[in-house]
Amino acid sequence: MSEHIISLQGVTKEFDTKGGKVVALKDIDLNIEKGDSYGIIGLSGAGKSTLVRTINLLEEPTEGRVLFDGKLLTGLAPRELNLERRRISMIFQQFNLLMQRDAVGNICFPLEIAGVPKSQAVEKARELLRVVDLEERANSYPSQLSGGQKQRVAIARALASDPEVILCDEATSALDPKTTRSILSLLRRINEERGITLVVITHEMEVIKQLCNKVAVIENGEIVERGDVQEIFRKPKTRAARKLFFPDGQDTEKPLTRTSTKNRVRLVFDEATAGEPIIANMIMELGAPVNFLYANLDVLGGAQKGQMVICLAEDPSTAEKQKEYLRAKGVEFIEIDEDEYEVHGEEAEA
Repeated sequence: MSEHIISLQGVTKEFDTKGGKVVALKDIDLNIEKGDSYGIIGLSGAGKSTLVRTINLLEEPTEGRVLFDGKLLTGLAPRELNLERRRISMIFQQFNLLMQRDAVGNICFPLEIAGVPKSQAVEKARELLRVVDLEERANSYPSQLSGGQKQRVAIARALASDPEVILCDEATSALDPKTTRSILSLLRRINEERGITLVVITHEMEVIKQLCNKVAVIENGEIVERGDVQEIFRKPKTRAARKLFFPDGQDTEKPLTRTSTKNRVRLVFDEATAGEPIIANMIMELGAPVNFLYANLDVLGGAQKGQMVICLAEDPSTAEKQKEYLRAKGVEFIEIDEDEYEVHGEEAEA
């Protein structure tokens, strides 16, 4: 079988609306390998949810092919397609639980559809509640559960059919930050311990950082960048990726100010360099100040990563010496065009 558990080839999706034809996806090529935790990120309206719904053909592509584990799904008869869909589960932002059923009953539902005997289904449902750390709420109804508990039931239900892939469509968007972290930790454990491939649709970069090993950035229905999360974190190539990885440009509650200083660079520190006072030493050694625009420390895939945006000296020869110093210290950096970065509030000069 193919190492690509999911493969989209030239997928385009168009919708007919009163205002005319809308192209939601444009010629998408995407390969997801077995065991990946693959994030698809973009702003609202970018086409994320349409994309994830084409994977299990809840949305039929206008053009292109969808393959699952090497088997062509597009064009399958409904009965065959439904059999393949049992290997692909889905969890949603709004949980989609049956209000008239308790936690066990919700988890049993897909098993009942598959014809599993009731006693066997109940036993498996209770086992899955233990997996999601919710066994004490087996007889609770959705109205008696918190948002995080509802999502844990939804995850247990998704696991009931022993899927090879779980599609997560904004699965943490309705949750508070603490609950989000616990759900992401659970999903990561499921991915690592059970080898289930995750496809994570989100507009939140923190979800990608905490959960995913690979990411595709979607903008206006097109994938504009893809690759390992850590690599794109270090060197985002497109404007869309830089907007998502630089959180300053996304905060609309604060007034934006634009620095007039040139020679802006984005530095990336790994675990070996994050604890060293490299910038302070550079300032003292070269006798040239820098402007600090932004700094942040993240954990990506369990590894500590730092990023900082600074303005080097305006004098070209001094700026070049600063770059040489950074290279010598093993600090990765990329130069940022003047119009590509916005900051909030006051700039700090060292």
